[in-house]
Amino acid sequence: MEVFQVVIALLIGGAALAALARRIGAPYPALMALAGAGLALIPGTPTLVLDPELALALFVAPVLEDAAFGASPRDLRTNWRPIASLALGAVALTVVVVAVVVRALVPEMPWAAAIALGAIVAPPDAAAATAVLRQLRPPHRLLVILEGESLVNDASALLIYRLAVGATVAGAISGWSVMPTLLLVTLGSIVLGLVLSRIALAVNARIRDIATAVIVQFCNTFGVWIVAERLHLSGIITMVVFAMAVAKRAPGILPARIRVPAWAVWEVAVFVLNVLAFILVGFQLKSIAGRASGSTGMRYLIVASVVCGSVILARIVWVSGVAAISRWYCSLRRNRASLSRVGIELTVRGAAVVSWAGMRGTVTLAAALALPTAFPSRDLILATAFGVTLGTLVLQGMTLRPLLLFFRLKDDGSVEREVRQARVEAVKAALAAVAGHSETETIRFLKQSFELQLLRAEKELAEGMANSEGPAMSAGPQNVDGAAVRAATQAQRRELMALRDNKTIGDAAFQQLEEEFDWMELGWAELLRQGDRVHEER
Repeated sequence: MEVFQVVIALLIGGAALAALARRIGAPYPALMALAGAGLALIPGTPTLVLDPELALALFVAPVLEDAAFGASPRDLRTNWRPIASLALGAVALTVVVVAVVVRALVPEMPWAAAIALGAIVAPPDAAAATAVLRQLRPPHRLLVILEGESLVNDASALLIYRLAVGATVAGAISGWSVMPTLLLVTLGSIVLGLVLSRIALAVNARIRDIATAVIVQFCNTFGVWIVAERLHLSGIITMVVFAMAVAKRAPGILPARIRVPAWAVWEVAVFVLNVLAFILVGFQLKSIAGRASGSTGMRYLIVASVVCGSVILARIVWVSGVAAISRWYCSLRRNRASLSRVGIELTVRGAAVVSWAGMRGTVTLAAALALPTAFPSRDLILATAFGVTLGTLVLQGMTLRPLLLFFRLKDDGSVEREVRQARVEAVKAALAAVAGHSETETIRFLKQSFELQLLRAEKELAEGMANSEGPAMSAGPQNVDGAAVRAATQAQRRELMALRDNKTIGDAAFQQLEEEFDWMELGWAELLRQGDRVHEER
């Protein structure tokens, strides 16, 4: 009961810290990290140890699915070079640097354990960076690169983590013998993610109750992870493939009345899991602090500080080096168009922002918590992982906003242009669908409503203005033709999905308009219900 009371109090505190973070323009995980550190210093707080096998499934699976669901395959393909460079090269460099530094500081730590620590602190958390960046509306490509990196680097870092942990437990592992296994695991995880996405969509398509649908979605998330782990595949890769496959087909299957509340529940769930991760680490740090003497505690602090500095420096060196090589290569070819295609992240200012946006977060904490209880130097690794998370979130998270303002990187308006273009095409599709019905008072009302929307959408497209209010619905007759409304809304969705599938718009524009059309559809549904009630009363 004591632990439950503390968790409830800290969840309320987490909500307050999130509100404060929005007010001061800082990532809320930075304040959560400070709260977790403070929790370890409060006398009387309970000690709590999480089952290591539960940590990754509980914290990583939902957070990763939420991130992958919103990823744009089109934008990821366009920016695959910088994403792969960060997710593979930067992760590999970080693992090597951290392992060498830790072995120099703690010679008794096995190499496999040092590599495991490197893999734990290697993957940055894009959520912390984008929480700051979205408020300032930087170039969309910069956000795509950071979010794409977070999807791939989790997989690469945690694959290294699993191998290192296995080698520590088993004693040794052969590099050549593991390559076929990695290939099999990767391919098997991709196939499994695609198969499970089809099964999940087939089940969800038959559910019409909101509460049941949301519960099934969460069960699908944990079920996918558990199945992948039981088959000795990668839960990370399986989850990313699963979420992206579901995101592609779900808009044509799930109705708006389920999608709108489900998005709200997922947003709350991800926030709660982030808060709980820092709370649990705070609980375990308290027990670690109780076991560590003065000299041991000072050693932990030194190791954590040096590793944190090494992690930050390794990312800066990698990003700056790759950016410089790319600029040199493009200038050597004297191809300015090629330089433009390489992307904002390879300019000096863009590279500086990307290299500084390397805050660690939930994945790092979950991987540390997932270490077996008898793992060598587990206390040191857990303390170091939290130290790196705290240091990067506070140092980089609190200064990322001033850095972006200093460089004056502005939004290029690409997403807004796609939104305006897609809105015009979708409203045209709705008008065409309504025109196929016989002329009545309600059909004329629907035509007038969509014609007004089209006029405003075309004006916004021509003048380059953003629509912040969504499509307006004028008042009309109570007994609206339900068939015509459904035909119009379905036509809009089909057109929107077609624009995404043919690469005219990306997922950022698609999701913005999907939410807009969801609310409009719910408004029409309420109008239809009012018409039915009036008809019954008569």
